[in-house]
Amino acid sequence: MRKYLLFILAGLLLASCSGTRNLSKPELELPLRLAGNATDSVTLADVEWWKLYADSALVYIIRETLEHNRDLAIAAQRVEQMRELYGITKADFFPTVDGNTYYNRETNNYNGRNKVIDPENGLKFSLNWEIDLWGGLAWAKKRGAADFLGAVENSRALRITLIAEAASAYIRLLALDNELAIVRRTLFTREENLKKAKLRFEGGLTPETVYQQAQVEYASTSALIPGLERSVELQKNVIALLMGRYPEEEIKRSSLSMIEFLPESVPVGLPSTLMKRRPDIHAAEAALRSALAGVGVSYADQFPNLRIGLSGGWENDDFKHFFSSPFTYVIGQITGTIFDFGRKHRRYKAAIAQYEQARLSYEKCVLTAFHEVDDAALNFRLTRQTTERRRELLEAARKYATLAYAQYNMGVINYIDVLDAQRRYFDAQVGVSNAVRDQYLALVTLYKCLGGGFGPVTDN
Repeated sequence: MRKYLLFILAGLLLASCSGTRNLSKPELELPLRLAGNATDSVTLADVEWWKLYADSALVYIIRETLEHNRDLAIAAQRVEQMRELYGITKADFFPTVDGNTYYNRETNNYNGRNKVIDPENGLKFSLNWEIDLWGGLAWAKKRGAADFLGAVENSRALRITLIAEAASAYIRLLALDNELAIVRRTLFTREENLKKAKLRFEGGLTPETVYQQAQVEYASTSALIPGLERSVELQKNVIALLMGRYPEEEIKRSSLSMIEFLPESVPVGLPSTLMKRRPDIHAAEAALRSALAGVGVSYADQFPNLRIGLSGGWENDDFKHFFSSPFTYVIGQITGTIFDFGRKHRRYKAAIAQYEQARLSYEKCVLTAFHEVDDAALNFRLTRQTTERRRELLEAARKYATLAYAQYNMGVINYIDVLDAQRRYFDAQVGVSNAVRDQYLALVTLYKCLGGGFGPVTDN
């Protein structure tokens, strides 16, 4: 018994030198500020999504998406799966109890002599318990907890992504509506020009070339409408899919404001705030903890296991004296591999390599998050400048088109100059619409990169 206890104590001492102690920790040298901004703790991500996206139609779309999106529902079930699996790892610390009841009737008749009937009735219970000598079960519990936390954080990350996707799809739909409206207004103008050109040609005031030019402009503008209408319907289907619905005939929406100016810059907060708000970073950290626990499990698996078994019950050849014949059986065993030609040690080394992958992935996730914020902030700032320049171009093109048409009526310039001015004005209108769209999309992206969008859905 003394030798046995010494063996146990030596094993515990050996196990205390955990196989995870010498693993490398993540190397994170966080910058002092985000996106070159001052160290201000205020961040755009603190704004609730339903306040940032104040459009009532968009708020409705996002809420329907969060409630009915199938990918988010799958992620929720993944969380439940990890919750139950984590419960299994916690239950592994406790013994298992099994029951067995049986009836046997054995008949023997050796050489035709005496026929012997040997019945047996039994009701037995067994208790089996593995003692966590080397911490393998404790590490398995930690791995289960990390996997569960990772599933939760992945679900949160998906929620943020869906909010951004719904907002982006809605903004693209508004931009398509606006572009289609521009084309239809332009088509109306081209139709009026075509009628006037026809009257001038038939009256002998202008050559046929002018009339044909007007026809070309009208036809080219008219050809844009089917493609835009197709894009509108496809974008509506994108939104319907996000909302977990079949294609719908109509999606309620407002209009894209062409005159509203977004701020030149928005607060992005501190690096520590980003680390707290980004669920993908938390998920990567959970994966790192899971890999660390996996190393602990594989390390402990190299040592023998101690299991205790206890069986008890009743066993007799008749029911009359059944409960007067108790049965007990106790066993304690230590089992371990003597020779496995390095299998378990290689599994341990493989677990270390998996941990290193998780550590590097975590470092990459953090690095990527900071780059995404910097890129998104830069993109938002530059798209605003682009919008301002596009608005200036639009105003100049409008004046140019008005002046050209007036000079043509006075016979100062040719009709081809009028068409050129009208084309520039049309392109300028579409350019402003696209620039405003890109600026709103940049705001959505920045909000997402900062971790905005995770918060309870409440009524306004």
